[in-house]
Amino acid sequence: MAVLAATTGGALGAPAAAEGETPPGQVDFPTHCLPPQEAGLPPADGPTTARITVDNPAPQVGDTVTVTYQVLRTPAVAPLDPNGAGGELPADTLTPTGRILLAGAQSGEVTVVGAKRNDPVPAGTPLPAVTMTGTFTVTAPGETTLAPGSYTLHTGHLLELDTTCTADTASAAPVSARLTATPLPTANLRNVFLGAAHGGPGDRVKVTAAGFPPGAAVTVAGRAGAAETADRVRATADERGTALVELPVTDRATTAVVAYEGAAWTAGRGSGPAAYTVIAVTAPPSVTPPLSVTPPPSTGTQKVMATVEPGALGMTQTGEDITLGAVPYGDGGAAPGRIGTVTVTDARGGPAGWSLIGKVTDFTGPGGIRIPGASLSWTPRCVAAEGSRSVCTPGSAGVVGADGALLASTPDAPLVGGTFTIDATVTLKVPPYTPPGAYTAVLTLTLS
Repeated sequence: MAVLAATTGGALGAPAAAEGETPPGQVDFPTHCLPPQEAGLPPADGPTTARITVDNPAPQVGDTVTVTYQVLRTPAVAPLDPNGAGGELPADTLTPTGRILLAGAQSGEVTVVGAKRNDPVPAGTPLPAVTMTGTFTVTAPGETTLAPGSYTLHTGHLLELDTTCTADTASAAPVSARLTATPLPTANLRNVFLGAAHGGPGDRVKVTAAGFPPGAAVTVAGRAGAAETADRVRATADERGTALVELPVTDRATTAVVAYEGAAWTAGRGSGPAAYTVIAVTAPPSVTPPLSVTPPPSTGTQKVMATVEPGALGMTQTGEDITLGAVPYGDGGAAPGRIGTVTVTDARGGPAGWSLIGKVTDFTGPGGIRIPGASLSWTPRCVAAEGSRSVCTPGSAGVVGADGALLASTPDAPLVGGTFTIDATVTLKVPPYTPPGAYTAVLTLTLS
């Protein structure tokens, strides 16, 4: 796929190598260079010597990789003076652009651009070596090959002229670089939702188990602490990965409900626990008056019972817009900012902890130019309010991206709850020579 182009680099000599050896990644391929009509030159055919390098040959899916395309030799020549005079192409009037072709695990093209930087070139002699760079986001695990594609040499002296060089149609350009991407750890998207948070012994609780593979065998069970109770039903997930069941809760030890695949609940293949409270209402004991000639005084008893109702897990945030600092065109760099403060309130009163996950889309700017969401990183912070029963753990500093990252969480415990204040500083890595303008993305926070 086409991605954001970065602009760095300039004239380049051949990379160092032992005499008689070809530097790693250096390839030759036949090219057909078509000069503009105004240049007064015929097409030029001949070999192009090129080399492609990557800054990270073993990325993870979601990483941004910087690629460098060096044209070390080209059959294209400097255009002639349109007035017929001799002369030369002045310094710093040549701007290269090109394409790198991706194949294998990931296919598409990467646009690369070079700086306007060259020594003077006599008219009619071969144009000098150039360097172009760009970036792309890794979207698939496995090996991806990179081969040089067409390139355009733009000269801005007297007239704006483009010489375009393409690979000979009889043969594709050879592979110049390779990278092998590893997948990110698979996120567990399973979840369990209860139709009621409490009930009497024997009540049937409506349970929705979601996020499972379609057709999976799902077990819905009661839990007391880390152990399962006798309450259990089984179902098959539908084509959407959802199982709808009614769980009879007869075991008074049940304090939560879980759902899972396999023989037992695990963090990787299970969901929950969702807090549930069994409320048992017992009648007062009957009183049998003793036999007596004299009737006893009239007495009565009343049993007093108070119920603490469990609440819900929810969050609020201050503001919906995050404005990052500006970065200068050309240099690129880090655009800093801070998310709006998030307040999580856990009033369920059960054993289940919670987690707050953030995901971000790509940043879209003028003309559809994108900065990958994986270029955004954060450093989370989390504070528990006084009196909270749970501790709050901030997520690790690092990339947010489309696959998501942990902002904050609390662990399971016999009894959890509290109020928690969460925020994070964020930094967007903007590539050099990103076109000026405003770039926007959407950061989604999910509490479960």
